[in-house]
Amino acid sequence: MAKLAQTAGLTEIQQEILATVRTFVDKEIIPHANALEHADTYPQDIVDGMKEMGLFGLTIPEEFGGIGESLLTYALVVEQIARGWMSVSGVINTHFIVAYMINQHGSDEQKQRYLPRMATGDVRGSFSMSEPDLGSDVAAIKTRAVQDGDEFVVDGAKMWLTNGGTSNLTAVLVRTDEGAPKPHQNLTTFLVEKPTGYGEVAPGLIVPGKIDKMGYKGVDTTEMVFKGHRVPGEQILGGKRGAGFAQMMDGVEVGRVNVAARGCGIAIRAFELAVEYAQQRSTFGKPIAEHQAIAFKLAEMATKVEAAHLMMVNAARLKDAGTRNDVEAGMAKLMASEFAAEVTQESFRIHGGYGYSKEYEIERLMREAPFLLIGEGTSEIQKTIISRGLLREYKHR
Repeated sequence: MAKLAQTAGLTEIQQEILATVRTFVDKEIIPHANALEHADTYPQDIVDGMKEMGLFGLTIPEEFGGIGESLLTYALVVEQIARGWMSVSGVINTHFIVAYMINQHGSDEQKQRYLPRMATGDVRGSFSMSEPDLGSDVAAIKTRAVQDGDEFVVDGAKMWLTNGGTSNLTAVLVRTDEGAPKPHQNLTTFLVEKPTGYGEVAPGLIVPGKIDKMGYKGVDTTEMVFKGHRVPGEQILGGKRGAGFAQMMDGVEVGRVNVAARGCGIAIRAFELAVEYAQQRSTFGKPIAEHQAIAFKLAEMATKVEAAHLMMVNAARLKDAGTRNDVEAGMAKLMASEFAAEVTQESFRIHGGYGYSKEYEIERLMREAPFLLIGEGTSEIQKTIISRGLLREYKHR
């Protein structure tokens, strides 16, 4: 059989892109990931390499200077990058979601203004729906934008912004007074320009600093505080007040495919480490891979890797075809994140005591995999989305 997580039906261009990225991961990411992660150091050299490869513009249309590739291509690229180090995939994930939202929902002027510079990586995107005390209850957003002439005055706090300090364009979901009957119809997406860095980066806009995390290090995760920050009305995404919830949910759908791809990448790497170690480590006169207890673990791990990959690819292809994929994206994200945690833990067990040492790569994966269980919506949120979709399709008559 072929190696795990192969994808049928790829074009020559897709195969060339993936081969280039795989080589980059093996040579430029994996050898340096542990040292950078343990030091919580931003991977600037790796990011510069991704810029040179054009990865920041991978899905941006060619008319705006991008490569114009599909969500599937992007997901497969993310899978490979996460295989090397998940934090690096985080650098481009929020950027991609913001670029996608501008391309899908932005005005012509917004597309012309941002997409060419996003394609080169000169403009880097982040986005935020969450707040310190709301979690997944997006309709309960408290951050508010009040119109004052041609501008809006924003007050409140947003939470869990990946690339919050290193980005210079943030898509922020806030409450506006639309007088709509349902809470989610009073939400608007603003494109907030800001300098990179920490502290009060603009009048009334504060990025307090990096949040110290168990894993997912290197990439910055921040809060963003608004205290009377003024945003021009022309920065409303697509010029549509009250459309923010639908715009963000569209972005999150592709984000969930991305998180599924990251889960696949971590699971692939955890399996690679386990199957290699199991053939090198010997007990009772033979490699531990030849003991049935270990061999069965490897078989189960490989099956989970393959299943998660196939579901991720299916969700991406549905989105590329313009088909509603909320259920399939939720299923892919649920399975890939849960399986990533399970496969990583089995790899950790196969490594025995060495898996607990920071000298071994599996120790880092053990701290990274849990993030996927909560990022872009917890497993419980995915189950809610999936069950609602199933009841919609299988409605009792």
